[in-house]
Formats: sequence, structure tokens, C-alpha cells
Amino acid sequence: MSHSVDLQEKRDAVISVHPEISGKAAGESARAARAAEFDRLVIASDCDLLDSVVVPIRKVRSATLLGTGQMEQMKHHVQACEAAVVFVDHPLSPVQQRNLEKAWETKVVDRTGLIIEIFAARARTSEGAMQVELASLNYQISRLVRSWTHLERQRGGFGFLGGPGERQQELDKRMIRNRIRQIEQDLVGVRRMRSTQRAGRRRKEIPTVALVGYTNAGKSTLFNRLTQAGVFAADQLFATLDPTMRKVELTGGHALMLSDTVGFVQELPHELVEAFRATLEEVVEADLIVHVRDASDEQVIEQGKVVDDTLHMIMSEGWVEGGSEMPPKIEVWNKTDLAPQVVSRINPGIDGSKVALSAVTGTGVDDLLGLLRDWLESHMSQTELRIPISDGRAMAWCHANGRVLEQQHDGEDMLLTVRMSQASLGRIRSMLEEKHVGS
Repeated sequence: MSHSVDLQEKRDAVISVHPEISGKAAGESARAARAAEFDRLVIASDCDLLDSVVVPIRKVRSATLLGTGQMEQMKHHVQACEAAVVFVDHPLSPVQQRNLEKAWETKVVDRTGLIIEIFAARARTSEGAMQVELASLNYQISRLVRSWTHLERQRGGFGFLGGPGERQQELDKRMIRNRIRQIEQDLVGVRRMRSTQRAGRRRKEIPTVALVGYTNAGKSTLFNRLTQAGVFAADQLFATLDPTMRKVELTGGHALMLSDTVGFVQELPHELVEAFRATLEEVVEADLIVHVRDASDEQVIEQGKVVDDTLHMIMSEGWVEGGSEMPPKIEVWNKTDLAPQVVSRINPGIDGSKVALSAVTGTGVDDLLGLLRDWLESHMSQTELRIPISDGRAMAWCHANGRVLEQQHDGEDMLLTVRMSQASLGRIRSMLEEKHVGS
């Protein structure tokens, strides 16, 4: 199976349609923001957006979503624009999608299909490609039977949502179900491997911190700032799909694993949430969540609610080993270079508190690193060690791998009050015992 096609080969001329259903509670600014976001998604699929049309709907038609008059108006508009695809900012049933395609004589893609298509184009690893393919196949399996004879050409389509010749007519449900089972088995192996890796980090007492946030909030830019990893970061929706983990060294000999994950968006398709289980488990299994928010976006409050709702939805799926308690969380209000007024309103702290920074300029990043160090130390043990003054190696090791809170002379020894992880305490005690036995 081909996983993708070169989207640069041909840019389709397209129209976006924004149904506004009567009675749905949403303010004008929220509706405008959603429409703008959807248009950005369309553009992100490498299409030429010719027009963006708002269609008020008093009553949803089960067969077509839109009313008869609206269907006819859109048909003339599609023909006048010679649009190859119409993107509809609403979930469409297979029947609605099929009827709209018949009426407008063009390809119709709903919100779910569009997001899956973008994910298909952005997945860079075999794991990401598998997860997107699984989502795509689950989405397509109910949409295989279509009437495409009215089309004069057999379009190749974009990636997984390929044209009728390649996907919609020639692949039967049995083949797709077999492929779905195979991918699900492969992803079980991926989840098992990730679980083993998490167990290994726990044994070494290396905590995991997951960056989460609305798409394009600046997670990857912050990830690069903290790790110097060089992960792909761009001012576009869903720039990052494949999970990336890097070790971050903090002062006081502390270290943590930082995870960069896929961004969330309004009405993230359930097919994608389920397919990306192997990736999203890294978030809910993390020891700490860092919620990155775009302080410069007018919809930052609404976007934060989307992220929180998505996290709770993931938690409710029962993926977490040993319980469903949400990890503690720090909020990072990013892009203060574009919204400097935010800085004065944010006070650093732990567990649900906030820190303001700019991942681009680096301003405020030290505050975040300090928060992470404080959080790490809050889970460490404090004890007193007696170390011979002559043992400079052990003294240096304590300073490098923990925080020395106090030290004082006691004859030929130095009494150190230290705070460090259980693993580090075990190591220094072994070192001192070996020294004592050796002497």
C-alpha cells in the first residue's frame, strides 16, 4: 500500500463550506475563529483555496446536511469556480458525502477526512504512518460504495483519501479489515515497546515530562529550545505528528525525559484519537504535563479548554496503567514576544500554575527550567551524609547529582545535608561503603 503521494505535483482549486447550524451555542468571534482555522487546515493540505462560504442551516437534512436551495446555489458556485474539491467544516455521514458529491459533481471531503489527510502528509516515521493509515482505513471502510461514474476523470486524490480508482472502488472491505487487524497488531507491539521503555526510565528514576497543547502553540520550538534537538518546527497546523523524546539535563545533576507530541484541535476525530493511542499514551503516562499555550491567540482560553477536554477524554479511555489520575500540570504561556502584556499576569509555581516565556527569544525559559527543577526536587529525599574531607570525589559527586543544602565540618569528616533521588542516594552510599571497605 502506498502511504503518501507528492502533494506538490498538483495543487487543487478548492472551496471551503462552513455550515452554521441554528441553535448551536457559539459566539460570533468563536465561529469566525473556527472558520479561519478550518481554512488554514485546507491551505495546509496544499490546496488553492478559491473561496470560503458560510452557510446558515436552520434544519439539518439527514441525506444532504444542506437544504435544497443551498445545494443548488453551491452547485452553481462550484461549477463557476471549477473547484476540484469542496471541503465541508462538519462531520458528514457516508450518505451525506455521497449525495453532495452527486449533486455538485465533485469530490467532497469533511472535517475528519481533511485532518486525516493532513496527518497522512505529515507523518515522518513508520509508527506515525501506521497510526494515520489505521485512522484512514477506519474512516474509509463505511465509505467504499460510491457512484463516481458522473466524473469525467479518475482523480488520484491526496494520500490516503485517494481517488475512486485506487481506494473507493477497487479495495473491498475484507482487504481493508485485514489491513486494519495487521496494523492494530503492529501498534500493540509499539505500545508494548513504549511501556518497556517507560518501565526502564522509572527504574533509573528518570521522570518523563510531556509537552501538550493546541496545534501551532509552539511546542516544537520550545522542545528545541530546551533540548537543542533540531525537531521540525513551523508556523503551520500539525507541524509535528511523530513523538520525539530527548533527555534534558538540569542544574543540580537532575535529568528528565521531555516528550513532544501531536497538537490538539477542535473536534479531533475519534479515529485519530484511537489510532494515535501509542503516541497519546506517552502523555497520560507522563509524570508531569507541560501545557503550552499561545498567549498571542485571541482564542487562547477556548483552545486551552479543547486541550483539557481532550486530555480528560484520553484519560477516560482507560489507557493508563494502574488508574486514571491526571498527572500534575504546568501551564506555559508561550509567544510572549508577540503578547508582552501577558508576562505581568503570570506567576511561576507548581501543579497547575503558569509561567510566561518566548520559545523563540528564550525569555522566561529559565523560569520554566527552575519550575521543572523544583518539581523534581519535590519528589526527592533529603538526608544527611558523612563524607571524609579527603574524599573529594564523593563530595563532587554529591554536588553534581543532587542539591547540597548545608555542609559543616565535623572533625575529619564533612556533614552534608543533601536532596537527591533514591537512585542517587543509593549510588553515593554504595560509593562510601566501598571506600570504607577498601580502607
